[in-house]
Amino acid sequence: MPMRAKLYKTGYLLKLPYTISAMLLLGLLCAYKPLDTLQEPKITTVAIDAGHGGHDAGCMYGGAKEKDVTLAVALKVGREIEKLMPDVKVIYTRDNDEFIELHERAGIANRQNADLFVSIHCNANKKTEVFGTETFSMGLHKSDGNLDVAKRENSVILLEKDYQEKYEGFDPNSPEAHIYFSFLQSAYLEQSLKLASNVEKNFLAVNRTSRGVKQAGLMVLWKSKMPSILIETGFLSNAKERFYLTSDTGQTRLSGAIALAVKQYKTSVEKNR
Repeated sequence: MPMRAKLYKTGYLLKLPYTISAMLLLGLLCAYKPLDTLQEPKITTVAIDAGHGGHDAGCMYGGAKEKDVTLAVALKVGREIEKLMPDVKVIYTRDNDEFIELHERAGIANRQNADLFVSIHCNANKKTEVFGTETFSMGLHKSDGNLDVAKRENSVILLEKDYQEKYEGFDPNSPEAHIYFSFLQSAYLEQSLKLASNVEKNFLAVNRTSRGVKQAGLMVLWKSKMPSILIETGFLSNAKERFYLTSDTGQTRLSGAIALAVKQYKTSVEKNR
């Protein structure tokens, strides 16, 4: 069993003050990731992840299912990336209505040596008037709202067999567990935030309301070995946004903004090589 898993399962890290826990975690990360893997590479492969799928429908409102919206947007993003950047290979974690476990989504990206991982989702809120886009990187929760998003997205693991073993004893209902996992992609935080910022700026350019770039302990980003983001394209719980998200026009504008963000990131990275 990896050292970090032993520490987590015993609860040792979670019993320490957060500052000390953070230092220990960062030390483990440095030992786990060689320094040469932290350099920004040339962007040749992008993994597009359509959230949910199969028996996991995601959030559902007014007859719309998150899994259908995310797949439609993901496929459009891929096609737009291929159009804007013919030299970039696009891979999908799913290209049809199938259930893919959270850890396997990152696994697909890792095995294909992807340089970026982009996970696409739809948001939901009990307050149906809430609207807007959000883009997350793996990081420490800055608000209860961010934690709520992480809990909702991470609860998908309950649909998986032997999830406690696969996710090292992770409890999706434990705030402390989410804090622990928020550190595990810190090696790519700066790059991920750069890409996330591009996405939200481009959403503003197509007249979307941006709720900003945020951080949370999201399991789908946990084991990705590259800069990774999760995009909440809007709230299916809001009737106006639901109409936009399920329309071809809305999906085309969203996918264009996301693909352009990838191109902007690629240009920035390769200019500095």
